[in-house]
This record gives sequence, C-alpha cells and structure tokens, in this order.
Amino acid sequence: MPRSHLERHLIARIGWLRAAVLGANDGIVSTASLIVGVAAASQGRGEILVAGVAGLVAGAMSMAAGEYVSVSSQADTERADLAREKAELETQPEFELEELTQMYVARGVSPDLARQVAVQMTANDALGAHARDELGISEITTARPIQAALASAMTFAVGAALPLLLAAFTPLNLLVGVVSAASILFLALLGGVGARAGGAPILKAVVRVTFWGAMAMALTAGVGAVFGVQA
Repeated sequence: MPRSHLERHLIARIGWLRAAVLGANDGIVSTASLIVGVAAASQGRGEILVAGVAGLVAGAMSMAAGEYVSVSSQADTERADLAREKAELETQPEFELEELTQMYVARGVSPDLARQVAVQMTANDALGAHARDELGISEITTARPIQAALASAMTFAVGAALPLLLAAFTPLNLLVGVVSAASILFLALLGGVGARAGGAPILKAVVRVTFWGAMAMALTAGVGAVFGVQA
C-alpha cells in the first residue's frame, strides 16, 4: 500500500508569522532606540528603566490594538465579499457557473473540462469555490484578528524585554554601546529565524532588519545627544 503523503506548506504560517516578526522587531527597535536615546541624553538608570518599561507596555498594547483593528477591517471586507457572492449565487446561479468556468479556462483548462469542473465544484461547495478562485479567500489566508493581536503583543513584549534587561544591568558608561550592539545582534537572529520559518533567504532578511534597526537607534541616539540635559 502506498503511504499517505501529508504536505505542510509554509504559507500556512503567514498569518501569525507576519504579526510575530513585526511585533518582535518593533519591540527590539523601539525599546532599544528609546533606551539609547534617553541614555545618550545623560539620564540616570532610573529614568532609562522607566522609559523602557513605559515603552514596552505602551508598545505591546499599541501593537495589539493596531493589529486587531487592521486585521478586523480585512475580516469585515472578506465577510462582505462572501455575503455578496452568496447572494449572487442564489439570484444568478447560471452566470456564476459560467464565471467559474471562464476562470478555469483562463488558467489553461479546456472549455469542456472547465465546465465539468465548475459544475462539480458548484455542486460540492459553490461559495467555497468562488471564495478561493474568484476572491482569493481560503482557510490559510483568511484574516484572524485575535491571533494577529496576541502574536504581535506577546512578541513585542519579548523583543522589548531584551534591551530592557541589558539596560538594567549594564554599567551606564557602556550602556549605549552594549544595548545598541546587542539589539542589532537580536535583530539579526530574529531576521534569520523569521526567514527560516517562512522559507525565505536568510541573509537578505538579516541584512534588511539589522540595517533599519541600526538606523533607528543611531537617529534616536543623535537626538538624545543633541537635546539631552545633564541628570
């Protein structure tokens, strides 16, 4: 007997992976930049830690709210399109059947076979067929607001905690350099892990995330140094 073959496609991870990588990246960059900026302004450890904790809490909540609102908007649009498609299937089934047939013809299926496929797909699950082939909505890509919000908030908090821990234990005279260097290393690891999980080129992801992270920290440190006041 032939063995069953179960395929696990990386695209199935896209919903939570995008939110997780975005959250962790933003957590590292924003919190490290905040810490470096406050430290460059010659503030004491207390002020640095207060700013870092405030950035962690506010950032995690902001990421969760932003992801939930934006992905909910996507979900609302998907539901509206599905409702419209369902109504069209009920009121003009022949037109929808021909529409599905022409989609398969456009993909290279012969007209006769395309018609047979469309008839069978419609008989099995007409709305599902149109959702996938006409609207591009599937179980893999459908919007999941709560999943995206939780993934963003949790990974932001984890990312933000890394530079915050360094700020708590690093000598003040070394803090800017240590937090900056370690955060760039964290970003490189994050870029590599995210690329690995998504099956993307690792080097490209690492270079991209570290470049923009280093840019953000450098600009924030510059602002802190220029406008800082002595503690």
